Amino acid sequence: MADTGGIRKFKNAADYIKNFAVRQEIEKYLPGGVHFIDEERINRCIAEIAERRADPAAVREVIAKSETTRETLQPEETALLMAAASDPDLFEEMRAAADRIKHAVYDNRIVMFAPLYMSNLCVNGCKYCGFRSGNARQLRRALTMDELKEEIDVLAGRIGHKRLIAVYGEHPTTSTEYIAESIETCYGRQVAAPRSGAKVGIRRVNVNAAPLPVADLRVLRSVGIGTFQVFQETYNRRLYGEMHPAWSVKGNYDWRTTCFHRCMEAGVDDVGLGVLYGLCDWRFELLATVLHARDLEKWFNIGPHTLSFPRLEPASGTRVPEESPWLIDNATFARIIVIARLSVPYTGIIVTARENAASRNRVLDHGMTQLDCSSNIAIKGYSDFENEAHQEKERQQFLLGDVRSIDEMVRYLAGRGMITSFCTAGYRCGRTGGCIMDALKTGREGKFCKINAVLTFREWLDDFASDGTRKIGDALIEKELAGIREWLPKFYPTVLKQYEATCRGERDLFF
Repeated sequence: MADTGGIRKFKNAADYIKNFAVRQEIEKYLPGGVHFIDEERINRCIAEIAERRADPAAVREVIAKSETTRETLQPEETALLMAAASDPDLFEEMRAAADRIKHAVYDNRIVMFAPLYMSNLCVNGCKYCGFRSGNARQLRRALTMDELKEEIDVLAGRIGHKRLIAVYGEHPTTSTEYIAESIETCYGRQVAAPRSGAKVGIRRVNVNAAPLPVADLRVLRSVGIGTFQVFQETYNRRLYGEMHPAWSVKGNYDWRTTCFHRCMEAGVDDVGLGVLYGLCDWRFELLATVLHARDLEKWFNIGPHTLSFPRLEPASGTRVPEESPWLIDNATFARIIVIARLSVPYTGIIVTARENAASRNRVLDHGMTQLDCSSNIAIKGYSDFENEAHQEKERQQFLLGDVRSIDEMVRYLAGRGMITSFCTAGYRCGRTGGCIMDALKTGREGKFCKINAVLTFREWLDDFASDGTRKIGDALIEKELAGIREWLPKFYPTVLKQYEATCRGERDLFF
C-alpha cells in the first residue's frame, strides 16, 4: 500500500479549492516571475506566418534538422513549417518526413491503450466540459474499488488491453489517496483470457488528472504510475481565464503550467502534454507546446513522453464546442499532427477516439504512434454495457467519434503493415525519462520495442483475436520475425526462444 502520510488533508471542497495549490512550487520554476510561455514571441511568430510565403529551401533545412538531430525545434522554425503547410507539395514533403521520423524512432508500431474514467466528480467550472461542477445534467459518481475490478475484468479479460489511461475529475474525494489506491487495484487484478485461458491483466496505468504538489506526485510514483498527463486546454492566458473561473483550482494558470516541472522533481519523469484544439488559434497552441517542451528540457534535459491532440467535441450542458470561433477541420488537424512530429521528433503522438474513424485512418502515416479503441468513457461504462459501442451524453465528458472495436482496429492496422503493440516492458526495465529520451533520439528504443511488440502481439492474437484477425496478424508476425532475423542475426535465436515460449502459453516475456 502507498504511504500517503506526507500529503495534506482537506476539510471539504471549499478548503480544497482555496488551499490546494502550493505557491512556492510555482515560483520555483518561474524565476523572476517570467513565464516560459512567451506570448509576445508566439504572437510575433504568428504575425510572420501571415506576412510571408515559405521559402522551400528554408523549409527543407528545418525538415532536415528535425530528421537528423531529432531535437525540439525553435518556435520560429515551427512557424516556418506552419507557413509551408498550406502549399500541397511542401506539405507532402513534410508529411513524408514526419512518417520517416516516426519509423526511425518508433518503427512501424502503433501502441494500443484504453481510457478508463474513474470519476466525474469535479470542483472546477470549465465552460466547455460536461464534468464541470455547475452542470446539473451530469450523472455523478466515482468508481468504488469493487466496481473498478469489474471494469478491469472487461478491459483486460474480454477486450485484451494491457495499458490504461485512468482519468479523474478534480475533487477532494478522488484526490491522491484515491488515485494511488485505484492504480494498485488495477495492477492487482488478474483474469483469464477467453481463448487461451492465460492469466492476463493491466501492466501500465497512465494517469490523466489535475496538477498535484510534489509530495503527492511522489506517492503516485511509489505505486507505479506510468505517464502523468495534464492537458493545458489552452495556453492563451486571457482565454484560459475566460474558460476556467478564477474561483476554481483550475483557474490558476501558473499552477497548471508548472505541473510537469513538479513531476520531474518528484521522479515522475514520463509526462504527457496536450491542449484542447478548437478553444484557441491552433498555431498559438502548438507554438506554446514547443516552448513548454523546451523549458522542460532546459530544467531537466527531459522532454514530454507524449503529446495528445484532443479536439473540442459535444458535451452535456454546454454550447462551447459548437460555438467556438477556433474549431478546426480535418485537413488542419492533419497538418497539426505533421508539424508536431517535426517539431518534437522524439515524442509519442496520441490521437484518441475523439476523432472519427476517417480522421484517424488519415493521420496514421503522419507521425502518430498511439491510439485507443473499444473505448467507453462513461463512468462504469465497460461493465455496464459489456463493451458495446454505447454512449450516454450525461455520463460522459464528451462524445466519441471512433467506436471501432479493438479486433477491427488490429485487423485494419495489420492490413496497412502496422503492428499493434501492447508492450509495457520499457517502463518496468527503467527505460523512462532521460534514459528513454536518449534511446528514442538514437532509434535504439524502437528496436527493443519492435521485439517486445511481436511478443505482446502474439499474446493478444492467441488470447483474444477473431479468426480473421488472427490470420492477418500471423502473416504480419512472420514478416516481422524475418526482419528481426535480418538486422539482429546473432540475437535472433534468443528472440525466437522467447517467441516460442509465448506461443506455448507463457506470458509477459520481454527484453
